[in-house]
Amino acid sequence: MKQPELGKKILELRIAKGLTQEELVEKCNISVRTIQRIEAGEVTPRSHTLKAVAAALDSEFSEIVNKKHTFIDLANEWIERFLLNDSVTAKSSDFFIKELNIAGISAIICFVIGFLEMASDYFLYNQNRIIFSTPFFILVKIISTISYIFYQRGFIIIGMLYKNHLLKLVAFIFMILVAFINSYEIISIFTESVERTFIGYFFSITLGVLCIVAGVAILKLKKHVGKAAKYDGMLLIIGGCCTVSVIFNLIGWILYIPINILEIIILFKVVVNLKKQAPSTLNGFNS
Repeated sequence: MKQPELGKKILELRIAKGLTQEELVEKCNISVRTIQRIEAGEVTPRSHTLKAVAAALDSEFSEIVNKKHTFIDLANEWIERFLLNDSVTAKSSDFFIKELNIAGISAIICFVIGFLEMASDYFLYNQNRIIFSTPFFILVKIISTISYIFYQRGFIIIGMLYKNHLLKLVAFIFMILVAFINSYEIISIFTESVERTFIGYFFSITLGVLCIVAGVAILKLKKHVGKAAKYDGMLLIIGGCCTVSVIFNLIGWILYIPINILEIIILFKVVVNLKKQAPSTLNGFNS
């Protein structure tokens, strides 16, 4: 798109959103003079600047530059969005509110379907049989995996917002671990799996260690989200120790019920904190 047309497009989108230039710059963290020059067609902004403006206007980068969407473009945009490749300053708080709401809903789905999954896993590992039909078992595992990934993605976002790098790392490892074990369980019902007991112990011990580390990371959120983080962190550490011991494995799994509830509360508590930010910007949020 030619520069005058680009400036006109941004001007139209800003007016349609009912924003002044000052309000727009507060959302995308660039200077008023830069916005003035872009809208006047005096400069050619860099792509990261345009992405920041697009995010602040709740629009896609391709919409502003009039770039035609191909399947590959759409796939790349979705992957970048999912992996949170853009810097925090390129996103308004509205973006994170929406993503954390998705994570919270995913956590609720994961919590509900978790009861079915725990029952099926008990019989799978202890009696070497599935208590549901094969298609239903696979469906439960797929829904559980997808919802868990989006659930943990919420904690990656929280780690970004509060500069909690340990939380980001452990949430990412949780995603990989659960995706791996659920994939294995689906495959194992079609084959004679002599390694199932070993995999079960490996999963329990690894999960327990991760829960202990996650508990430490969650405790660091106490000053931001209050007692929910304190209790969740403590329960994660206790539950992790029980799971690692294997002997008290059942206690650990029971503790994951209140842990899941507390983490749903944490996700929505951060949404409330974001909504309290005025204007809608992340400046100073993670200080």
